[in-house]
Amino acid sequence: MKPIVSFDMDMTLLDHETFQIPASASEALRKLKENYIIVLATGRDMDSHYSANLKNLVKADAIVHANGTKVTVGDKVIYKTHMGTELKHRLLTFAQDHDLSVGVTIGDEDYYIHPERVTQFDEERWGECGRRYVDVWKLMDMEVPSMCYIGGPEGAALIERAFSELRLPLFAGLMGADIIEKRNSKAKGLKMLCDYFGTTMEEAYAFGDSMNDYEIIQAVGTGIAMGNANPRLKEVADYVTSRINDDGIYKACVHLGLIQE
Repeated sequence: MKPIVSFDMDMTLLDHETFQIPASASEALRKLKENYIIVLATGRDMDSHYSANLKNLVKADAIVHANGTKVTVGDKVIYKTHMGTELKHRLLTFAQDHDLSVGVTIGDEDYYIHPERVTQFDEERWGECGRRYVDVWKLMDMEVPSMCYIGGPEGAALIERAFSELRLPLFAGLMGADIIEKRNSKAKGLKMLCDYFGTTMEEAYAFGDSMNDYEIIQAVGTGIAMGNANPRLKEVADYVTSRINDDGIYKACVHLGLIQE
């Protein structure tokens, strides 16, 4: 069976400066598909309204969604989990009491405590905000795989101290974090796909840039950190390539012998 090559999406494949996948990365993906299984392992739910176009661009063989809380092969769901109601209530109440912005996007609707901070974040990051905010407490009756925090590192640390069952790996820009139950990870999701396809983690490659890539970079046979990656991720990577806007994906694939120039 073909080995797996796994990619994070944001700031690994998707350049936030242009909001496009660099042409060289797209070319690398095209060449890789001849000999490898392509996997997306991302903090996004790639089935969401905001990610569907990116999913169609990459055309991965399988996806580890939302930091390992859902794993799909084509239209087939091979794993799915979600936060319990009691945990959701405690987390949202804590965010409200401590003036923190916490929530999640499901479909094309956005459920957040302090949505005004999400709007500010989007406008600073993307130049606009197209969110559709709805009552965050509706999440009590919904399946929520994971959430996200918008704000500086101090708020993420505050949540981690209060919730021993959660971890909050910071985004590359350090202005937010995924909120993940410790029982889930991209690495766990990729292991499921290795078993599904009849290959191994030792044969797998994984590209990433943020701290939610930490476990998967360590778990695979060859972990590659982008040049723009968090310094802590670079420390555990087997190889550090150039930045996303300097053909980092393509250069690493050539260097590692995955594709030919």
